[in-house]
Parts: sequence; C-alpha cells; structure tokens
Amino acid sequence: MAQPLESRPQARPQGSAKPKAYWVEPLITMLILGVWVLYSLWEVFFHNNGTYQNYISPYFSPGVGKWFGWHLLDALYVAWVPFLFRFSCYYYRKEYYRGFFWDPPGCAQGDKPRPRYSGETKWPLAINNLHRYFWYLAVIVLIFLWKDAVQAFFFKNGFGVGVGSLILLVNAVFLTFYTFSCHAFRHMVGGKKDCYSCDGKPTASYKLWHKVSQWNVFHGTWAWASLASVWAADLYIRLLLMGVIHDVRLF
Repeated sequence: MAQPLESRPQARPQGSAKPKAYWVEPLITMLILGVWVLYSLWEVFFHNNGTYQNYISPYFSPGVGKWFGWHLLDALYVAWVPFLFRFSCYYYRKEYYRGFFWDPPGCAQGDKPRPRYSGETKWPLAINNLHRYFWYLAVIVLIFLWKDAVQAFFFKNGFGVGVGSLILLVNAVFLTFYTFSCHAFRHMVGGKKDCYSCDGKPTASYKLWHKVSQWNVFHGTWAWASLASVWAADLYIRLLLMGVIHDVRLF
C-alpha cells in the first residue's frame, strides 16, 4: 500500500545544505554566559581589591566604595550597572532567551504555548524596559574606564606600555563600540523622528543616525568582544594581584 502523501518523508532538494543543528548556538551561549556570571559573582563577592599599581579592573571602576568609605564588596557598588545594561540589551535578550529559556531555541523553531505568559510586563523581565536609563549609567562608567585606560600607561617611573596597558585600552575601545552601537542610542539620536529632511536637506541628526545604524549592524559582535575584553582585563589584573603572573613591560 502506498504511503499517504502527508506522511512521506520530504526529499531535500539537490545541492541544498544539510540543516544545521539549531541547538548548537544557544548551547554555546548558555555555557559562555553561565561561566561569565559565575566568574563575576566570584569576583564581586570574594574580592575587595581590583587595583594593581596603575591598573584598575573594570569590575572595580569607579571606586565608589572608596569615595564614601564603604570598603565592603567594593565592586558591588558598580558591577550592577554594566550587568543590567547587558541584561536588558536587545541583543543579549535574544541570546539568553534562546540559551536559558529555550524560547524559542532558534529561528523557525516552534515555541511552546504558555497560558500565563506575560512577556516583559512583569518582574523580573519588566526591568528590560529600563534599558535606556541603564545606557545613561553605562556611559558614565565608560568615561571612568577610559580614564583608567589612559592611567594604565603612566607608571611610577613615567610613561610606559605594559601588557595590562594594552588590555585596558582594547577593553575601553570595545566597550565604546558596544555602548554606542546600542539600539537605544540609535533611537535617541534619531529613531523617534518622523522626518529628517523635510526641507530637502539631510540634517546632522540624520547623518548621525545613519552612522549609528551602520555600527548597530555589528552590535552583536561588539557585545561578545567587549564581554571577552572585560573578562580578560579583570582576570589579568586578578592574576597579577595573586602573584600568579607578572606584568610585562613592552616599553
């Protein structure tokens, strides 16, 4: 007896690529973000010093605790800003929804129905609606990280270049591109406008919006690059403080 048409296996067109395993990307994302969160918790709650000579870890900058004399868990006063900025980031939402919530795990994958699904209207996901305000705070932190990057080139005996200097500089650059390629910043510079050139001439606002739109295409790339650079900068300084490695002066 012939199989019913709807139950027959569908042949893949000749020359078409084999479908990729959709679960690979969310699994890798889950592993990387999971390890990063565990590392961050270890750094924030088990260490109270992130300064080695003229190097300052991005987890401990700015030193808010020192300003007010609160030296307990110094990194905790600052770390929540970049964490919430990334947690509420449009790109990271896609990544952790797929990786941790499996919601859905990939493009063109079926999503399980949830009778009481409330989206981002209730706690804790409702905090994502504050992403623009976390962006403002992240810019303030970024200014201090640039100060730290410049300071990393000035040692006790004068100007110099160490491995740590370059790591902190690269970290500041990556974070700058990540911050200013953000969807929220793109909207702030022009996304809310109905008309850019009503008089027939492109405005400065349009030119800036167009440039940010070009950066925004690579927002995911900068998100991962800056995550890796923050991790590398902090780990390098932590290993220096523990005496595991020694800083190499290149100049």
